[in-house]
Amino acid sequence: MRKLILGFYVSLDGKSADGDNGIRDVMTSIDDPEQEEYFVNRLWEAGAFLMGRTTYEIMAGYWPTSDHPSAKAMNEIPKVVFSRTLTSADDWPETRIAGGDTATEIAKLKAEPGKDLVAAGGTSFLHSLIKLGVVDEYRLWVLPAVTGKGTALFPELAEAVKLRLVKSTAFPSGILELVYAPA
Repeated sequence: MRKLILGFYVSLDGKSADGDNGIRDVMTSIDDPEQEEYFVNRLWEAGAFLMGRTTYEIMAGYWPTSDHPSAKAMNEIPKVVFSRTLTSADDWPETRIAGGDTATEIAKLKAEPGKDLVAAGGTSFLHSLIKLGVVDEYRLWVLPAVTGKGTALFPELAEAVKLRLVKSTAFPSGILELVYAPA
C-alpha cells in the first residue's frame, strides 16, 4: 500500500506560502544548489502529486512552460487534482481529476500499485487531509524565516497528533527538511 506524504515549505513559525506573507519571496531568494538537487531527487520518488483545484490552476499555468530545474519532474509525474467543480484537467499533462469523497479517493489511490503519493498543496486541501487522518508522513521544508502572519500549515485539531522524527537534513542555506510520521 502506498503512503500519503504531505510535503510543504513553511516558515520557521509554521506559516505556508499561501497569501502575501513574504514566504514566496524568501523561497525564490535562496540560492542553494545542494538543496535544489536534493529536492528534485525527492520529487522523482513520488508516484503522484495530489493537490486541490486552486493549486492545480496556479501550477498548470506555470510548470508546462517552465525551465526551472524541477519542471521535468513536475510535468512528467502523474498528478491528481481534487475538485468537485473542474470538468477537465487538460492544462497540465499527466493530470486527472478526483471528484468524489476525499477519504474514499485517497483510499483508492493508496491501494493502487506504485510509488508513494505526495500531497503538495494548498493549505485548505492539506488541512482536509490532516483532519481526515490520512497522512502517513509529514515532509516539511522549513525556511530560515519568520513571518508572524499568514496561514498556518496545521489546522485547529480536536486533539494533538503525536509524531516521531524519521529524518532531518540541514542545507547550507539554512533550509531544513524535517520528516515526521505518526507516533
